[in-house]
Amino acid sequence: MSAAEKSYAAVDLGASSGRVMVGRVGPDSLELAEAHRFPNRPVRVPEGLRWDVLGLYAGVLDGLRAAGAHCGGRLDSVGIDSWAVDYGLLDADGALLGNPVHYRDPRTEGVAEKVWATVPAEELYAATGLQYAPFNTLYQLTAARSTAQLDEARRLLLMPDLLTYWLTGEQGTELTNASTTQLIDPRTRDWAYDVASRLGIDLDLFAPLRQPGDPAGLLRGEVLEETGLAGPVPVTAVGSHDTASAVAAVPASGERFAYICTGTWSLAGLELDAPVLTEESRAANFTNELGLDGTVRYLRNIMGLWLLQECVRSWGETDLGALLLKASKAPALRSVVDAGDAAFLAPGRMPERIAEACRLSGQPVPESPAEVTRCILDSLALAHRKAVQDAQRLAGHAVDVVHVVGGGTRNALLCQLTADACGLPVVAGPTEAAALGNVLVQARAHGLVGDLAGMRRLLVNTQPLTRYEPRGGTERWHAAQARLAGD
Repeated sequence: MSAAEKSYAAVDLGASSGRVMVGRVGPDSLELAEAHRFPNRPVRVPEGLRWDVLGLYAGVLDGLRAAGAHCGGRLDSVGIDSWAVDYGLLDADGALLGNPVHYRDPRTEGVAEKVWATVPAEELYAATGLQYAPFNTLYQLTAARSTAQLDEARRLLLMPDLLTYWLTGEQGTELTNASTTQLIDPRTRDWAYDVASRLGIDLDLFAPLRQPGDPAGLLRGEVLEETGLAGPVPVTAVGSHDTASAVAAVPASGERFAYICTGTWSLAGLELDAPVLTEESRAANFTNELGLDGTVRYLRNIMGLWLLQECVRSWGETDLGALLLKASKAPALRSVVDAGDAAFLAPGRMPERIAEACRLSGQPVPESPAEVTRCILDSLALAHRKAVQDAQRLAGHAVDVVHVVGGGTRNALLCQLTADACGLPVVAGPTEAAALGNVLVQARAHGLVGDLAGMRRLLVNTQPLTRYEPRGGTERWHAAQARLAGD
């Protein structure tokens, strides 16, 4: 490593696995290597579905130890990003009050209607810009009202902030992730005080807001001892919502691009300078989450590769490459489902639920794993198409290219189908977008790279990208979209 390069550890926690990546960054160089990967296995206990946060923290420590070994025992900074909305509650002594609740836990069923009775859905959207999702933090807190844990809690930390606290002893609430709680005003980039007051949510539970790039403390002595790292090691707040970090790593130039962050979820949308808070936008279920440098991530949540992951789990040991090859040869657009339907949110019996959705909509029922897989990928591409089209229309913001980042970049069939469906070229890569965005925000905080455009130029010059051109017209996709809508 040259003297001009620095080493950064990116802790990137997804819904099914966690990883610690080491990024080596110089003025004209950017390399990423995996130091450690570990499973993220939620646990179903009598009171519901919970995250094994102690197991995650152990994985983080193991990962930092491996990252240090990668870099001769010295790291220049650590940053943490994770999924959104979930949190841990701490008592007055700073101790965790039980394992955090998983967003797929059913405790929020029917809660939205209670919230809307106090703050109507239209007012809530106008104030916070967040799409309806049953697991938003606001609904979770409403569901937890009057529980012993919430009554005893003196601090609420979102998942990456909780792990940062354990590493450093410092508490904060990073803004990009806070914007997913439905308690932030995207215009002021501060708390939505009126909404919280009307719903009886105590904002004093939250630690002070942090911006991406802000210092978040130093690794505690016990952490240095356990990981073998030479101190001091600063922890830097990054775009701690993994999608914020992933969007920061979209290798785009200019403003005329859409992005799709793919993985367990597909997050499809635009990067804007200001939120879109119209009633039409609310009805279309678009969200306004905050990104780097005053940007807004205007996007729609789509169920994503969760559909395929759950099917593969149901089928047992599966050769995914062979399955995708067979799916590529299956009839196109024979059957499609709504990839944004909350009916697919819960785990279990996914092939049967997809078959039932096709049956109820009068379409041929996919039977073999290859047919189910083709149905899923066609449905995801169709959902990507609709999200990109709707975002352009609602925001008045045209695009010329779609950037696909994240785990879905490994799925060439999905990338090609997305290009076909959108009628636009797709540029796929980088795969580890969230970790790269995490690393680049740390590097920028330490003066190694420039603004967001400069970060993206570095990505274009250093990361492998694959371009997919659309094949044929989009008429059959238009017809499938109309069929799904019942037109």
